[in-house]
Amino acid sequence: MNALVFLLPAILNLILSVLILRVLLQLARANFYNPISQLIWRVTTPVVGPLARFVPRWKTLDIAGLLVLLAASIVGVWLIYQTILHALMPQVFTLDDWTDLVATALLKVLNLTVQLYVLSIFAQALLSWVGPGVNNPNANILWSLNEPLLRPVRRILPPFSGLDLSPIPVILILLTIDHVLSLKLGHFG
Repeated sequence: MNALVFLLPAILNLILSVLILRVLLQLARANFYNPISQLIWRVTTPVVGPLARFVPRWKTLDIAGLLVLLAASIVGVWLIYQTILHALMPQVFTLDDWTDLVATALLKVLNLTVQLYVLSIFAQALLSWVGPGVNNPNANILWSLNEPLLRPVRRILPPFSGLDLSPIPVILILLTIDHVLSLKLGHFG
């Protein structure tokens, strides 16, 4: 049971993270020909592709990808509840109805999205210190993904002595949001 307690949420987080990245990379208009974008696209197309034939995009929002993400989150949260939490602690956490299930699944997606942004901004900051000015596919995709969050902060907090300090307040805000969402999620965080 201990292996299941670790493995099922880890697999769910991995699946949801890849689906979140698909939606975010399209929303941010990241370079489709980037190797990372191609990998995410190829991994998710077998699941999202059939639905995408019937559900159109709205501007840059991949609605089919978003629907698959939400469905996977709902199914994953339900599986975790049924297999792990209900077996270990039925008196601590209960999903009373579908609204609780959907709300928990939405919180899970939001929480993972915030965590992905924290990780990607941190990785981008590290890459800028290690290899500034180096053109690398990882840095390009991180820049595409993070720029919508960092640009508004750069307007308020311009670079200081050549250092871009905008990741610091953005990461602090995201970590605060992550903390609040994790408290709401309880056992699913």
